[in-house]
Order: sequence, then structure tokens, then C-alpha cells
Amino acid sequence: MTRTMIYAHRGASKLAPENTMPAYEIASESGADGLEIDVQLTKDNIPVLIHDENVRRTTNGTGFVQDYTYDEIKRLDAGSWFSSKFSDCSIVTLDYFLRWFKNQSMKLNVELKTNVIEYKDIEQMVYDRLSFHRMLEHTVISSFNLSSVEKVTAIDPNVQTAFLTSTKRRHLPKFAHTHGASSLHVKYRMLDKNLVKQCHHHRMPLRVYTVNRPSWMTKCFKLGCEGIFTDVPHEAVEYRKLFESKK
Repeated sequence: MTRTMIYAHRGASKLAPENTMPAYEIASESGADGLEIDVQLTKDNIPVLIHDENVRRTTNGTGFVQDYTYDEIKRLDAGSWFSSKFSDCSIVTLDYFLRWFKNQSMKLNVELKTNVIEYKDIEQMVYDRLSFHRMLEHTVISSFNLSSVEKVTAIDPNVQTAFLTSTKRRHLPKFAHTHGASSLHVKYRMLDKNLVKQCHHHRMPLRVYTVNRPSWMTKCFKLGCEGIFTDVPHEAVEYRKLFESKK
């Protein structure tokens, strides 16, 4: 049976500000199997790690990521909204993160945030950075935007891709596969035995987001999901140990 991998969603985002280096470092120390990060593009086409298209929620700034140059956006305080002890946190580039990450023994999920703003050529830019750092074999590139999934697959059919969705649809794994996705990432409420069966039939890894409750973690473990994305990787690691000890 598949051992469910634990991906830290935006890092250990219940313990440190999401998509910042402390959140990633804590996730690594917690024993997570992988990290999930979100990528947007600055005005000068630098891939940076931030979930929202607008900087307002997670920094002391206002306005859209795409309207800042990297020199401007890196000056924003990306930690105080979470806790004053993280006031020195800043938005980091994908390059900076990958230089740190390639010394870790984790897998990576890169979510392209193209479902609101379709950043021109973001797929190629992210692919090139992953290739440069020799991280392609360790990475899944995901998006809610099927066009982004198709573009990444066109760049390199061997790269692992995932279609992200919170919408139920008949024959979802088959649908995802026809658009170039090699795996499927679904909202936790969509998980059931039938979906798992369909994914197995299509040999398509199934990963589930965002799984923070022990009952949902256990369901994912029991059904043999390939992975979960969680804000509390330290807790998920312990619950997985508990689940495995009872088998």
C-alpha cells in the first residue's frame, strides 16, 4: 500500500508566515516529505514566492505583485502580519529558495498561480529555474489553470504535472490526463473511494489539499493517497506514525 507523503503547504504555515524561509525551514525540521510553494511574477519578470496576486494580506504593502519590481517587493515586511518576531521576513525569489532547497532531502510542489492573472511565459521561466538547479526530477508543477499544465507538458513531457481542482466532475482523472496532467490534486472534501479507484485505473497519483484535521489525515492514509498538503506537517508526521503503528 502507498505510504502517503506529507507536503508542507506554503511551508509550516501554522507556525510561521506562509511562503517564507522560516516556514520552509520549520517544515524541513518537522520531517515533512515535501514542500508546496506558490509562484507569481514581478513587474521585471522575477518568479517570487507568494500565494496571493495582491501583497496586501501577507505584507505591509498594497497592490499587485505584477506592479512591483523585485527590488521594490523585497523591501516589504512579509512576516509581521503573522507575528512581530518574523518582522525581518521578506518575499524571496524562486532562485533563492531553490539554492536552499536543493540541499534538502524533500520533494517539491510548485504551484503556478495563473488562475487569476495569466503571467506571460511563467511556465518556461519556472521550468528553466528548476532545470538550472537540477530539481526537475524532484518536482511536481501544478496549477488550477489547465492552460499552464498544457504549456509545461509541451515544454517537457517528462516533467511531473498536476491539475488542481475543487470542482467535482465525472471521469476527473481521465479529464486531467487529456490536458497533459500526470497527477491530480483535489480539495479534501472531494476525496472518496471511487476517485481513488479511478486514479489507480489511470495510474495517476492523487494528492489532497488542505488536510489539517486528524480525521481527514487518517482517511487519506487509509485510502492510500499519494500525498497530502497540510499547514501542520509536524502534526501530520505524528498522526502518520500513529496510523502505521496500528496497521
